[in-house]
Amino acid sequence: MPAPHNPFKARLKTGETQIGLWVSLADASVAELAAHCGFDWMVIDGEHGPNGLRDVMDQLRAVAERTHPVVRVRDDDRARIKQMLDIGAQTILVPMVESAEQAREAVRSMLYPPAGVRGVGAMLGRATGYGAIGDYLATANDEVCLLVQVENRKGLAALDEILTVEGVDGVFIGPADLTADMGHGTNSAAPEVQDAIRDAIARIRAAGRAAGILSTDPAVARRYAEQGVAFLAVGTDVGVLGTGLRTLRAGF
Repeated sequence: MPAPHNPFKARLKTGETQIGLWVSLADASVAELAAHCGFDWMVIDGEHGPNGLRDVMDQLRAVAERTHPVVRVRDDDRARIKQMLDIGAQTILVPMVESAEQAREAVRSMLYPPAGVRGVGAMLGRATGYGAIGDYLATANDEVCLLVQVENRKGLAALDEILTVEGVDGVFIGPADLTADMGHGTNSAAPEVQDAIRDAIARIRAAGRAAGILSTDPAVARRYAEQGVAFLAVGTDVGVLGTGLRTLRAGF
């Protein structure tokens, strides 16, 4: 039996836009509720969300087969990436990638030897059904998916080189960090920022890779979709819950 098919990775190659949600509350019930809402994918956020290893594993179980979970790790630490893969994550999002070398090392962390350096221990864990998926080691490299975040000026300067790294399946533009790094505070609508994002999306697509981004503004999100973004997050659990509760209260 081979490693489970990764539908998110396969759809990245079709050019269609997959709609996603950011999940940061580190609660399996919240993730499960969101997974019933029809999103193509969701980020389980281990960078800014208070997610430990077992928190992520509980959420992977909660959303299984309803949506595709993308796990954002806190950084490019090789041991942490290995653990996330071993507990069943197939798609990993690595933040703050600023060079081709950093991207190359992230690829190596994702793949079994000889293509990479992922430790061969998953037969003990959830990724292999605790050993039930006998051909996992031989097939896992084909089904894991690496997304790297480019979210500052240094990353944008290195983008063309990052896009040459084999094994990088998609590049996610981090608009909030990029806006701050460019000196515009929280004003991501600044023309300079939007020009940089538009240019980055075009370069990613021209290199034959998938572009991704997050926007909670529906009009802006639709514009990104029109520009060819392949994985588009359109909200966060924190934002949707907070907005909904405030709107409810304001009605009374």
